[in-house]
Amino acid sequence: MSAISGKMQTHDGIFRPPHYGRIFDYAPPATDFTPQGRDIIYCDDHIIVASKPPGLLSVDGKSDGHKDSLSSRMAAAYPGARIVHRLDMATSGVIIFARTPEAMRHIGLQFERRHVEKSYIAQISGHPDSDNGEIDAAIICDWPRRPLQMIDFAQGRKAVTRWEVISCDHKNTSRIKLTPVTGRSHQLRLHMLYIRHPILGDRLYAPDAIYAAAPRLYLHAHTLSIFHPAGGARVTFKAPCPF
Repeated sequence: MSAISGKMQTHDGIFRPPHYGRIFDYAPPATDFTPQGRDIIYCDDHIIVASKPPGLLSVDGKSDGHKDSLSSRMAAAYPGARIVHRLDMATSGVIIFARTPEAMRHIGLQFERRHVEKSYIAQISGHPDSDNGEIDAAIICDWPRRPLQMIDFAQGRKAVTRWEVISCDHKNTSRIKLTPVTGRSHQLRLHMLYIRHPILGDRLYAPDAIYAAAPRLYLHAHTLSIFHPAGGARVTFKAPCPF
């Protein structure tokens, strides 16, 4: 591979990450989604905004052992609530639910038209050469090794991530703000690996030492901004970063 303007480029247009094959044992954490509970950020008649803990699936998985999810817990606490978007199981932070079909359509269109603004906090390995940058690298599922994704400039879907350094420490790690312009599966995790700054604690994409450097994936959905489906006011929700 060769470096071009600080970004890594493969000679054949494909970057396929290593497959570590680490064991996954699903042990979903406790949550409190009662109206005044610690995991509810905002609630009204149209939307519910929750703070998802790491280790909890956004939606039910296919196997019997993966039927406990954020979506099923919220539906039990708030009948009719429907998840609008997803976070990776290992990612924590802001996630939104619609309480009416109208709200679901309204917010769904905002995601489609890229009117939703999101920011993430991550702790990465190493110190980037510049204070900020943009990664434009198309992503496609690595189907034989799913859920892994890979960079494929010819066959992948467009994927763009903007990043900005918040701070660097003496342990050769950096805290960064990530702003996804697109929303591909594993986009932030794969893009940071692609520029040789994998996220600490990433079971799927980080080399052994970097995976072991944190007790969880150090990726957090920090803010989410939408136009409220009732009235259209711009609203921003925030979940404090837990690491």
